[in-house]
Amino acid sequence: MNPHITRTEHSAPVRQFTVLLSPTRRGARLARLLTAAHLGDWGIAYERAAHVVAELAINAAVHGRVPGRDFRLNITVHRDELLRIEVTDTRAEQLPVVSTPDQHAENGRGLLIVEALADHWGIDLGPVPRKTVWAEIDLVPHPLHRVAESHDPVNHVPAFPDV
Repeated sequence: MNPHITRTEHSAPVRQFTVLLSPTRRGARLARLLTAAHLGDWGIAYERAAHVVAELAINAAVHGRVPGRDFRLNITVHRDELLRIEVTDTRAEQLPVVSTPDQHAENGRGLLIVEALADHWGIDLGPVPRKTVWAEIDLVPHPLHRVAESHDPVNHVPAFPDV
């Protein structure tokens, strides 16, 4: 469970952590805790990523569970610019669907949370019987993101901080 640092001929250093976990609520909780610990050790803010991992891991435990098969958590940091989270389970026929649950529902909001916290997310199928639900978080703020994040929703104008 040690993070790996690899170098390839054409890319900057990549930090990576991969672990197999039991498809249970305890395994999902451990996925979140391991994410926070490794990203913290790497000096990367981990709050958004830990929430994304928690949602993807609980989905793998609840909807992707196959008795006797673990789910895989893979966290990769590319050039200290991009964090990619991947959760792989062995129920490719059970694809996640974004839905808006009833306001009184106790669950069903996981992918809405992932969609809100990640910059990009998606699903990769294969090899059979696997599916990987992935999410990416930009670690370097882009100028256009700063304008969007500082937007004044009341007056509908960008709010630029005083320099």
